[in-house]
Amino acid sequence: MFETPIHVIDFEGSRQSGVVEYGYVTLQQGEIVASQTRICAPIGTITDIDRGQHGISEDRAAGEARFDAEWPLFARLRETGPFCAHNAAVEDGFLRAVWSYPRTSPNFSEPGQSTASWGPWLDTLYIYRSIYPQLEQHKLQVLITLFELQAALDAQAAVICPAERRHYHCALYDALASALLLRRLSEEPTLAEATLRWLFLQSSASDAARENMGQQELL
Repeated sequence: MFETPIHVIDFEGSRQSGVVEYGYVTLQQGEIVASQTRICAPIGTITDIDRGQHGISEDRAAGEARFDAEWPLFARLRETGPFCAHNAAVEDGFLRAVWSYPRTSPNFSEPGQSTASWGPWLDTLYIYRSIYPQLEQHKLQVLITLFELQAALDAQAAVICPAERRHYHCALYDALASALLLRRLSEEPTLAEATLRWLFLQSSASDAARENMGQQELL
């Protein structure tokens, strides 16, 4: 895997409530070297539908600091490595709703260049769609089950996730699941030498986006 740290992120929340939980896992050379999570006070109402999905009530979150208190953390993470998520457009939207852009940071898809953007993102949804187009579904839980990662996910979650937040639709648990999907790519014989730039290309949502970045073959 890569020397560059990759920060795999997940948010729980909605446009109405804002971020009510974040979690991230940092992968470096195939190892989990850092992680963090917390529940955040909502900026609006947490609907019954949202609460039924992520299990966070307004009473539970009310005493916590809001997500916008985490600017120093997310700005620092963005400066040190690219962000990754499963369906990254959602996480990118949550970030941009709070902070339109970060500090000027390296563009890890184009060595030597910088950008004032939360992206480009690595996206395990689009990477797996690109590599395994024959699969009927590419949802996070489906991929974890299909590639026999559930036991590893639960074992690692028991170490780093809060006891009551060790299931899907918990921010750190889902971030960890995405990180394990990213890490297992190095176990594929045909992908062992994949470059970081190649993964960025596969993370692009369309052929046009890939063409804009410029095609690159596996080394």
